Amino acid sequence: METKEPKSSDGHNPPTGGPGPSMYSVQIEQKSYEMPPREGISIAHFLTVADIERSARWYEKVFDGRILSKGDSDGAPAYIQIANTWLLVNVGGGPTPDKPTVTLSTPNPDHINSFMNIRVADIQACYELWKNRGAEFITEPIPKYGEIRCYIRDPDGYIIEVGQSTELTYG
Repeated sequence: METKEPKSSDGHNPPTGGPGPSMYSVQIEQKSYEMPPREGISIAHFLTVADIERSARWYEKVFDGRILSKGDSDGAPAYIQIANTWLLVNVGGGPTPDKPTVTLSTPNPDHINSFMNIRVADIQACYELWKNRGAEFITEPIPKYGEIRCYIRDPDGYIIEVGQSTELTYG
């Protein structure tokens, strides 16, 4: 899968608000993905957090995320674009009419059942950069199963795998 920055006819990125994909888009294989989508689908990962602003700022600082909306006290989540994906962060809560048996809460840091996986080209460079930006790594990068990987813990206890392939190729 090849990622391409949208270009104008003269080879430069189009200006914000001008013709072409919006500043919130990622173009992959000649398809443009936006949040919210104008057509088709876009995928975002939702995290239940204790403090929307703290979490949004952490993802902005550590991963160069772009905060698209900050959420509000009426229940709107914050949207953060990180590379070619979108992350939604919002506080938890009890059941609602559209999920009548579900309660959202922050995780127990010792019992995680899913996690974000970030694939990188240079794990050592990312480890040093993100550590300097305040990321708390559980371990240094370790070789394991044809890759080098390590895990970050975010402010709410979620883990994020960071991995660099050493033997596997895709496609």
